[in-house]
This record gives sequence, C-alpha cells and structure tokens, in this order.
Amino acid sequence: MSRIPLISADNLTPEQRVVYDRIVTGPRKMIVGPLRAALHNPELAEHWQQLGALLRYRTSLPQRVKEIAILVTARRWNSELEWQVHEAAARTADVPAGTIAAIREARADVPDDPADAAVYEFVRELQETGRVSHQAYQRAHERFGTVGIVELTALVGYYTMVAMTLNAHEIVLPDGSAGQPLPVTSPGLTSFAPRPHGPRASSAETV
Repeated sequence: MSRIPLISADNLTPEQRVVYDRIVTGPRKMIVGPLRAALHNPELAEHWQQLGALLRYRTSLPQRVKEIAILVTARRWNSELEWQVHEAAARTADVPAGTIAAIREARADVPDDPADAAVYEFVRELQETGRVSHQAYQRAHERFGTVGIVELTALVGYYTMVAMTLNAHEIVLPDGSAGQPLPVTSPGLTSFAPRPHGPRASSAETV
C-alpha cells in the first residue's frame, strides 16, 4: 500500500481535474505511478506531465534507445514499478529479450547492437558516477548527435526522479501491485559492471 493517499478520478479538485483530463487524453491514456502523487500539487503535476511527455514521446531518440536508458535507470534504483511498466514498453520497442534480461540481472554482457551499447554505457556511467567518461560520451555523441545526447541526459534525470518518487512513497499500481520483484543482492542501489573496452564495434561502425 502506498505511503500517501493517491489521487483518483473520483476525488479531484477542479484544478486537479484539468491536469488529470489532460493526462488521460494525451499519449499516456491513463495516470499511474508518480503522477498520482504529484497531483497533490496540480501545478507540479502539470509541469511534470509536460516534461515527461516531451522526453518519452517527442525527442530525436529512437524509442528503443529511450527504453534501454529507462530500464538501466529503473534497475539502478531498484524501482520495481518503473521496471514493470518499461519492461513491457521495451518489448514493444523491440529491445532484445536478452538485453532486457541482462539489465534485470545487472550483467555486463549487454548489448551487441552499437546504438544499444552506446546508450547502455552512457547511462550506466552517469547513474553510477554522476559523470560520463570521454570514450562513452563520444560514442553516444557520434551515434545520437548533440540534440540526442542532451535529450538522453535529461531523460535519465527525469526517470531518476520518477524512480525516487515511486520508491519514497512506495507507490503501487491501481490494482494494488507494486511491480515485478527485482533481485537485490545488497542494500541500496544496483551496480552494473562496465562493458569490456566499451561497446563492441560492428563492421559498419566508424571507430
């Protein structure tokens, strides 16, 4: 059970109703997760949903790349609800099942695709150290461009905020489930091993 009461359609103030209707008629189609907490402050929820919709649906990054970044973030923070929602989204975005499983198990053997590997290592380093090495940054920059790498960094920050909100308030899905249990081997955050020598280069990749 969530630690705070969560807003639902039957107990909205007029200000909350405006934001709620905007969310459920937008690309999300429903309101789950952190926005149910943010609606306690309708202005916060409005800016939150605008930023989230922009980063998830209206950037230059392929959806597959974004979902890998979100999965690494969810796993780093052991956010089970974030993982559950975005594991399904990642499968829809054609993220390989082996990549999803490896991130879930915090293994270093992901992924083989150069673009997938570039985003994985960029996000892994940023989440683990708060910084990104020159090599990982250059690979991501060459792959996604200046606009893409700015968007990617913002995406990681946004979904870190989402994970923190879900974890702090112990937010559950409307059906009462907290999400798919994630294997946690030690208290705190999950650590990922770096990719050996960075992402693998394909024959078509310029290195």
